[in-house]
Amino acid sequence: MTNKVTAVTPGKEGFSLKDRVAIVTGAGAGLGRSYAIALAARGAKVLVNDLGSALDGVGGDTSPADMVVAEILAHGGQAAANYTSVASADGGEEIVNHAISEFGGVDIVVNNAGNMRLSSFAKLDVRTISDVLDVHLGGAFYVTKPAYLVMMEQKRGRIIFTTSGLGVFGIYGADVYAAAKGGIGGLLTVLALEGERHGIRVNGVAPMARTRMSGDDLYSALPDEYVGAEHAAPVVEYFAADECAVNGEVWSVGAGSVSRLFSARTKGYFKHPGTQGQVTAEDLAAHLAEISDVTAFSQPANWLAEWDEVVQMFQSQ
Repeated sequence: MTNKVTAVTPGKEGFSLKDRVAIVTGAGAGLGRSYAIALAARGAKVLVNDLGSALDGVGGDTSPADMVVAEILAHGGQAAANYTSVASADGGEEIVNHAISEFGGVDIVVNNAGNMRLSSFAKLDVRTISDVLDVHLGGAFYVTKPAYLVMMEQKRGRIIFTTSGLGVFGIYGADVYAAAKGGIGGLLTVLALEGERHGIRVNGVAPMARTRMSGDDLYSALPDEYVGAEHAAPVVEYFAADECAVNGEVWSVGAGSVSRLFSARTKGYFKHPGTQGQVTAEDLAAHLAEISDVTAFSQPANWLAEWDEVVQMFQSQ
């Protein structure tokens, strides 16, 4: 299924990305195509990266990236095609250098390139593990690192990761894919902490949309026009804008719904080791309800803040 984003009106009303340079990986179809076209519509100069491989990551074809670039140019936008694989450090450097040589810089990176190989864990071919991780997680590192260094110098930047609810909630048969997306979530969290002092905001989009990767059945409960990739693009537009007011967040988006996915720590159970003795396995069984109760929770700003909560509990008793 192809999405319906076709109109490109550079500098349209609202948030403007005029003179910003964006790299969108995996932009030859589906979600990446929607992101590239949406950013171009906001005035960004877009490097459309796509290897043009099959769903499993095999092969290559220049036409997907070329077609998206042609569509953007036909509607008055600015874009160039890049066909380099994200799955190596050299590839990441080449992609970023291409954006710099073509458009003069890098302001926005949308890490969207991916592949899909579904299998139950019992039937998983371990030889495919690196094939998936190298593109999703490795590619996120390889493209972001050189771009991040440029953004540090200019004290401004937007990094957007395409993650997935599968990495949070799971689904049968997506072991490696979920692991890759979960890893991206960890990278996003730390990079947001490190980048904030440099004027770099880092966020993630977890789209629910029908693409060639999702197949037709997963979203069959709703009509096609409501589950297209174009419904995820506004989140990327917002995260890419100077006006973006959030950092380190992951937003789930699809069919008109936008929600934040987040990690939290329940109030849990505390037993003072100095006055009450060490926690035992039997204690855990007896206090399972308290440990698992999600009605009372906190959201530490980072791991040190989580540890500080433990220290405060210890010192208050």
